[in-house]
Amino acid sequence: MTSRYPAISTDITNLFASRNTHAVEVAILQPADPFLDMAGEDLRRRIFLTESETGQTLCLRPEFTIPVCLDHIHSQAGTPRRYSYLGEVFRQRREGGNEFFQAGIEDLGDRDTAGADARSVADAHALLSLVLPDHALATTLGDQTIFEAVLAALGLPRGWRMRLARAFGSAPMLEAALADLANPPRNSQLSSPVAALVLDGDLDGLSAHIATGMEEAGLSASAGRAPSDIARRLVEKAELRSVRLSNEAFSALKSFLAIDVPFDGAAQALETFARGAGLSLDTALEKFAARAKAIEAHGLPAEKIRYDAAFGRPLDYYTGLVFEIAAENGDRPLVGGGRYDRLLTLLGAKTPIPGVGFSVWLDRIEALRETVR
Repeated sequence: MTSRYPAISTDITNLFASRNTHAVEVAILQPADPFLDMAGEDLRRRIFLTESETGQTLCLRPEFTIPVCLDHIHSQAGTPRRYSYLGEVFRQRREGGNEFFQAGIEDLGDRDTAGADARSVADAHALLSLVLPDHALATTLGDQTIFEAVLAALGLPRGWRMRLARAFGSAPMLEAALADLANPPRNSQLSSPVAALVLDGDLDGLSAHIATGMEEAGLSASAGRAPSDIARRLVEKAELRSVRLSNEAFSALKSFLAIDVPFDGAAQALETFARGAGLSLDTALEKFAARAKAIEAHGLPAEKIRYDAAFGRPLDYYTGLVFEIAAENGDRPLVGGGRYDRLLTLLGAKTPIPGVGFSVWLDRIEALRETVR
């Protein structure tokens, strides 16, 4: 390691080697589209964009998960395979500058979902325990799969399930979506011709109307969203506004999101909720219980782990387990991770490859280490 790397880097890379990972390096300049398409609005606003000589939009790598997955696809390496990394990432941040270090493990292709999930949490916990031996750690777990299973069991249409799933992990977005679900807004802001086309679901007519309006206003259709995309989104919003959840179903959803319990009681809490709400969540609950058993087998301190049904992480590619680990009573996570089974297919893999992983913010760890020196 060069001197610019954090002092704890050697300890971390040694730990990664002991965990049977393949150390990988990925280019600092990355194609921007995968991040813009899949890494979420929060990241979209904070990446550094540039262009190649051929006009391709590039960015300084803002994280490692997507580049590591792309590198795996391009190398056509076999699975299961565990990758580790340590290097700089670049984001416009509110604290601590725009260039900082991350380390982590991406675990690809293991079909034992419960075992791989548990190993990811255990590896992250082991890393923090190694470099912060004087700090108690608190782990928060959530589950995108359970959340989406509840939405489906409540009978919500696909459009609403997608909107709520996208909001999972952002408290303001989720609160706004639930408020709209409880009291759908009116469509009065649309002009009469547009409202009529939206009501009829006439995508072609609506697209042509929008294109004409843009042309008259001197707006280029290539400068932003295409008229067809705007039309489709307007129709989708109208369909969402037509749904009003029953009081019983809305109450059940709020009750689910209020579940926040010690992890060793989470499976029972979810079973009690499902039974009381009259919802069939059997498959999702079986997978949750299998993961809980696998995590318990790693001997992690159960009293320092909580399950929060409303907890998610603000990246669009997570599909199952999501987790963060912080110093006890700390105000910022030191580790964030989760499962992303659809990501590699979306990035171009010819066959589905399950994945789970985590990243560690080394600057935050270094700051905590300074407090005990």
